[in-house]
Amino acid sequence: MYKNIRLCISLFPKNIGHICRENHLIPVFHLGRRKNSQHSKERNEANFSEIPIERIRNFSIIAHVDHGKSTLADRLLEFTGAIKSGQNQILDKLQVERERGITVKAQTASLLYKYNGEDYLLNLIDTPGHVDFSNEVSRSLSACQGVILLVDANDGVQAQTVANFYLAFGNDLVIIPVLNKIDLKNAEPERVCNQLQTLFDINPNDVLKISAKLGLGIDDVLKRIVTNLPSPVADKNANFRGLLFDSSYDRYRGALSLIYVQDGSISIGDNIASFHSKKEYEVKTLSLLRPDEVPVDKLVAGQIGLLGCNMRSSKEAHIGDTIYHKNTSVEPLSGFHPSKPMVFAGIYPMDQSQHVNIRSAIEKLTLNDSAVSVEVDTSPALGQGWRLGFLGLLHLEVFTQRLQQEYSMDPIITAPSVTYKIKLKPTKQNMKDDSNVILINNPANFPDHLQIEECFEPMIIGTIITPDKYLGQIISLCMERRGVQKSANNIDNERVILQYELPLCEVVLDFHDALKTISSGYASFDYEDNGYQSSNLVKLAILLNGKLIDELSGIAHITKAQTIGRRMVLKLKEMIPRQLIHIAIQATVNGKVVARENIKPFRKDVTAKLYGGDVTRRMKLLAQQAAGKKKMRMIANISLPRETFIDVLKK
Repeated sequence: MYKNIRLCISLFPKNIGHICRENHLIPVFHLGRRKNSQHSKERNEANFSEIPIERIRNFSIIAHVDHGKSTLADRLLEFTGAIKSGQNQILDKLQVERERGITVKAQTASLLYKYNGEDYLLNLIDTPGHVDFSNEVSRSLSACQGVILLVDANDGVQAQTVANFYLAFGNDLVIIPVLNKIDLKNAEPERVCNQLQTLFDINPNDVLKISAKLGLGIDDVLKRIVTNLPSPVADKNANFRGLLFDSSYDRYRGALSLIYVQDGSISIGDNIASFHSKKEYEVKTLSLLRPDEVPVDKLVAGQIGLLGCNMRSSKEAHIGDTIYHKNTSVEPLSGFHPSKPMVFAGIYPMDQSQHVNIRSAIEKLTLNDSAVSVEVDTSPALGQGWRLGFLGLLHLEVFTQRLQQEYSMDPIITAPSVTYKIKLKPTKQNMKDDSNVILINNPANFPDHLQIEECFEPMIIGTIITPDKYLGQIISLCMERRGVQKSANNIDNERVILQYELPLCEVVLDFHDALKTISSGYASFDYEDNGYQSSNLVKLAILLNGKLIDELSGIAHITKAQTIGRRMVLKLKEMIPRQLIHIAIQATVNGKVVARENIKPFRKDVTAKLYGGDVTRRMKLLAQQAAGKKKMRMIANISLPRETFIDVLKK
């Protein structure tokens, strides 16, 4: 029998596993491999647990979109032996990330690096670069002592580079500047170094120059991480405190929490409690991410690891919460400010029979993406659903795509809107100013104009970095969107940085696309919240034969209400099917019609059966038809197919 086994190995080395399964010899071939892998795992656990805090480094990679964060993370994993060479996008685990080529979810990996004969534990967090996922960046920085600021040597400093720099600078983190893609023929390292010096006062001699794609200069980055970044400020002997800064959902283990151990240590079997929910749990699993899970028995101060303790829902795994040992007294960690949704959209099931499945899918996704806010909503046309808040339009698109890909859901997504602040006129029953202010993100809840004293809309400060040859077109675009220029400065001889105050509602839909179109893709855009500003807002109501349709109504600035209303009624005229009665589509503002279109009814030829006789017979039949249509128009409801609502709201 053993001769036959050796013969199979020599003849078919690539198909050993297949041959073994057919001959039921799996235990014979895999016994030694399992034993070796178990020894290596035990050796890795021992190495991790024995590394002192002085040799631990926690850091993130921050950059603008497509500047090479994921590629650099791949090379760092490769150079430290965590993965095999030639693998790409290891930390981009979601299907949507691989399809779009962007990072939307921060991922963690623990690396072992030998420097001067000693092992160092490097906890790497790869962060997204798009402005819509800045919440992922801010959460990741809470568990770090330093960052790698990655800049493309070809494109130079972009808008999100500026935003991420000041985010790290505001958290007092050590910043390691790195220029990537120096192997490109159009790379201009000196020009980009001068930009870094002009904007951030970074010495050009301190900037590392690498090519993450070719692996050039990666060893220098690792050495700079070890020598320049500080070790965590932690105490192994204190009572256990851990910061819960991310979470995910596992089908079999429930909610998994990514924690940064600030003080003490945590072991499997410990009883822990949460400051936020006040609930108690037993630690079931602990693991390090390398980048795949490596089970460990213990996590100590300064480490970042994955905790499983039978949490069931997103309400229990509260981002920013402090985890501590039961029956011990500790101070909660400061955590971080929760993100504030900027864009709201309604999500409804195609069929109400799918309501339970979509609700379950949304709960699991919000556990993985804590920046999404969820409120129950109801629509007469679309049924029961939810009003979800997102950080931006790309955030909304990615969330919807994940619902489709990961949970096979195909919901109806309504047109996105923002949150407005309305101050109502005081009444005898309620004279307090504070209680007269309400927040509106659904046009159906907009009060009557006679009750409104003042309206406020959310504003942003937008940062645009562009080549100077597109400056005129970009200024025109910002003025068209009701923008007010705050500043304009030259970065170098070719690039300009602009700051505009813009209404958020003018930005969230298509501003980014329009900016990329007029600048041939060279301009970059980033924005931050700037509070509320008084504005002349009105409800743009859509009426069908005088009946208000709240699902199709919207909120607009008075100067753009007529243009938007005209576009809306033309769209409805194309989509609403003809019926037996005349349909008048009207867009109104404060009771005044600003746009109107008519859909003519089907006309039955009631005189077709006549073949002669007096003309009075024809006139009588036509008069009867006109009277019947008039009566029908008085008592009939317009029957709008559900598909019409879906088509209009999606667009």
